Amino acid sequence: MTKTDWSTWDDFQWRRRIETFGDDDRPVLASGPKGLVDTVCQLGELTDKGRETTLALGERLRHLYVDQLGYMPKIISDADMIYLRATPMARALDSVQQSFIGMYPLSARTASFPPPTIITRAPADETLFPNESNCRRFGQLSRAFAQRTADRWNESKEMDYLNSLISKWMPEDSPRVAVDSHPRISGIMDTINSTLAHGPKTRLPSAFYETKVRDIIDQIGTEEWFSGYKESEEYRKLGIGALVGDIVGRMVGSAEGSGNDGLLEVAGVDGDLGKGRGGESGIKFAMSGCHDTTLAATLSSLGAFEGEKWPPYTSHIAVELFKDESTQSEPSAPATRAPRQTFLGASRKSTKPSSVIMRKQSQDLTAEERAKLDGYFVRLRYNDRPVVVPGCRLPGNHLEGDETFCTLVSISADYQPPQPAKSRQKAFKAIADKFTPRIWTEACGERLDEPTFPQSPEPAGI
Repeated sequence: MTKTDWSTWDDFQWRRRIETFGDDDRPVLASGPKGLVDTVCQLGELTDKGRETTLALGERLRHLYVDQLGYMPKIISDADMIYLRATPMARALDSVQQSFIGMYPLSARTASFPPPTIITRAPADETLFPNESNCRRFGQLSRAFAQRTADRWNESKEMDYLNSLISKWMPEDSPRVAVDSHPRISGIMDTINSTLAHGPKTRLPSAFYETKVRDIIDQIGTEEWFSGYKESEEYRKLGIGALVGDIVGRMVGSAEGSGNDGLLEVAGVDGDLGKGRGGESGIKFAMSGCHDTTLAATLSSLGAFEGEKWPPYTSHIAVELFKDESTQSEPSAPATRAPRQTFLGASRKSTKPSSVIMRKQSQDLTAEERAKLDGYFVRLRYNDRPVVVPGCRLPGNHLEGDETFCTLVSISADYQPPQPAKSRQKAFKAIADKFTPRIWTEACGERLDEPTFPQSPEPAGI
C-alpha cells in the first residue's frame, strides 16, 4: 500500500530466514542441506516441490477444461466466474494460488485483470477439513476411533515387524512404534512420504522405505483416520458433511439459477455483490485448497474410498456437474456443463432462502423443485480417475450405460421405472443429505454424553 494513495497496493519483495535455538539457548539460523539458509520451510509449509506439482495440476486442469472441452475460456479479464477457497493453513492457500496460476497463467489473463477473490474462514468455522479442534463431538469420535485402531494394532505381529526394523530410531521416552506413540504412526508415515517426495538429501535410513513397512504403516494410518467415515453417519456428518452440503448446495444453486452457486461470495466489488466484475451471472468453476484428510474423508463418506491408500501429495477430487441437453428445463437453466468443484471440486440477484432449494432435503422437494434438478448428473474423479458412489449403481440412479454419472436427484415423480420407489431415493443429493448437518456448529456441541460408536453398521454411500 502506498503512502500517498491508500486505495492501491504496491509490491515489496523480502527474504526470509528462520531463527531457532542453538547451544546454550543462543539464536542461530535454521539451515538445510549444505548449510542453505534462504530456502528453509517451517513445518507444514508448501515446499518448492509442492509448488511445482500444484502448478502442474493447474496446467492439467487447463488442458482438460479449456483446451480439450472448451468449457472454460482461454483468456479471462477477471476471475468472478471462479470460486476459490482455502483453509487457514498457509500451504493450502499456496496450493490454490499455484493451481490457479497453472490454469490461468499471466498470458491467459488480460492486462487489467483485477485480484481474484479467495474465500477463507476463521479456524473455528472451518469445514474444509475435518475440524476436530473446534468441533467437540467430532473430537470425541475421532479419539474413540483412533483408540480402537490402537487397541487393534499396537500388539499385532505387523506392529512387531515395524519395531524390528525402525524402533531403533524412536525417541527414548517413546521407544516402541505404535498407533499412539510419539511420534504417532501417522506422523512417521508423513515423514516417509515427505522425504520420498524431495530426493535423497532428505532421506531417512533405508529401513523406513522397505515396501512391507510402508504398506503396514499406510494400512494402519488409513484405518485410524478414515474408518469412522465408513462406519458412522454421525462421524460423516460432523467430519465432512458440512463441506459436502456446501458443494451440493452450490450445484443445486447453479441448476436452479438462484445465485447460490458461490457467485454472491466471490463476485462484485465492495458493497456491490451479486454480479461479476465482467458481468458474470454464475460460477463455472470452483477450486478449494484443502488437505489429504479432506479428500479421503469426502470419498470415504460417499463410499468411494474402498481399498485406497492414503492420498498422495497433490491429490485432488473433481466433482463435476453435467446437464443432459435432451431434458426439458426452464429457459434460465444452465447449459451443458455446470460448475465443477475441484479440490486440492449476476444479473440474478440473491433469492430469498425460503424460495430456493439450497440444502432442502431430497425427500422434501416438491415436484416443481425436483423438475428444476432433473437431468443433472454428478461425476467424481479422484486423481483423474472416475470413481463410483455405491448408491448410484442402482438402475435409474445413473446415466444409462455409465455408473460414474450419478443422478443429482431421484427420478421425477411422473416417471415410474420397474424398481421399487425406495431404491430410487439413492441419487447423489439424497446420499449427501443423509450426512449433511442442519447446523454444524450446534451439532458439534450435541450428544457429548452419548456412545461414540453406532449400535449397528451405518454404511457410507447408500
